[in-house]
Amino acid sequence: MLHTLDEFQRNPKILRLNVAGQPVEWLKWQQAVCLYSRGLVLWSLGDAFLKIRGGTSKLSGESTLFELHSIIACEGRMHFQQNMLPPLTNPALFQRDQNLCMYCGNGFEDALLTRDHVVPSSRGGTDSWDNVVSACRKCNHRKGSRLVHECNMQLLALPYIPNLAEYLALTNSGRILGDQMEFLKPQFGKNSRWLH
Repeated sequence: MLHTLDEFQRNPKILRLNVAGQPVEWLKWQQAVCLYSRGLVLWSLGDAFLKIRGGTSKLSGESTLFELHSIIACEGRMHFQQNMLPPLTNPALFQRDQNLCMYCGNGFEDALLTRDHVVPSSRGGTDSWDNVVSACRKCNHRKGSRLVHECNMQLLALPYIPNLAEYLALTNSGRILGDQMEFLKPQFGKNSRWLH
C-alpha cells in the first residue's frame, strides 16, 4: 500500500540492511532517498509503499520518482558492528521485558518502571544487559541492595543481551511494519521474550 508523505511521517522508518542482508539501522525516508539517488540501494524487499517525486532534469526534462521500500539493502559502511553490544537504555530494556516488572509480574508504563540490577552495583554487579531487569518502584525498593534470594523474591525471567535484530525491533517498537517484523523476528536470539 502506498502512503502519502504526511502519513509516512507518522509511520515507521525504513530498515537498512548491509550487502549480506543483515539488519544495520533504521533510516528516515530522507536518508533512504539519498541512498537511492546515489545508487547505493542494491535490492529491496516487499512492495514499494511510498513514492517521492523529485525535481526535473534541465538536460532531459525527466522528473525523478523514487519508490521507497520498507526494507533496503545498501552498499557503504556499516554504523553498527554485528559483534558489538547494543547500547543499554531504559526504553529498550523496558521493551525487552515487555513493560513487566520482573518481580511482581505486573505491567507498567515506562515512567513507572525502573532499572534493577540483579546483582546490585554496591556488590560488584555491572550496569549491563545481562544484569538488569525492569522493576516497578515498589519491588525495586523492596529488593534494595540485596540479592534476590536474600529478600525472598523471585525473578520471573532471566536478563539477557538482545542481538542486533531484536535491539532494532526494541528501539522502533510500535512503528514497525509487518514485513519488517517478519524479516527481523527469525533473527532474534533464542532467549528473546518477543518469540513467546
